[in-house]
Amino acid sequence: MDEERTINIEDGSQEEEQQNASQASENVNEETANEQAQVDEAAAEPEKEQEQEEKDPLDAALDEIAKLKDQLLRTIAEFENYKKRTLKEKAELILNGGEKTITAILPVLDDFERALADTHTDDPAAIKEGMELIFKKFIKTLESLGVKKIETQDQDFDVDYHEAIAMVPGMGDDKKGKVIDCVQTGYMLNDKVIRHAKVAVGQ
Repeated sequence: MDEERTINIEDGSQEEEQQNASQASENVNEETANEQAQVDEAAAEPEKEQEQEEKDPLDAALDEIAKLKDQLLRTIAEFENYKKRTLKEKAELILNGGEKTITAILPVLDDFERALADTHTDDPAAIKEGMELIFKKFIKTLESLGVKKIETQDQDFDVDYHEAIAMVPGMGDDKKGKVIDCVQTGYMLNDKVIRHAKVAVGQ
């Protein structure tokens, strides 16, 4: 009887050991499967990343093209508007560019009209004084517009400002190359010569 119990106990132990071994084997197989799955997943990630990298540059390029196209269209539209505005301003300048000058000169013209209409005096001195006043007012008006007289008296001859129409010999060494006489006054507009002074130069 004891021998049978011993055999049964031993048989039970063997079965338990077999179950434990089987369980351990399953655990090992499961761990191996998990590790393999992780390895497969890790191996698949670079492929996914590579696919993502291959796809992203194309999308980025298309987005960049669309952005540049939009910028180009906007720039073209702005340039066309600028051209139209510039042409309009240029046309207005050509038609009305002298408006400021005429407006400034009109008061001088009014003075001339008043002087001519004044028939109450025959005094040459009064007439001369009136003309001098109008002349000075006209000069100031021109100066306000940027017009300046070119100085010629005792000046060295300068082709940038003077035009020699005569050479006067025998004036002495101190007058050689200098302006002797101004036949026609020259003028500058904002430091630009608009008419050269016509002068006689010592030789």
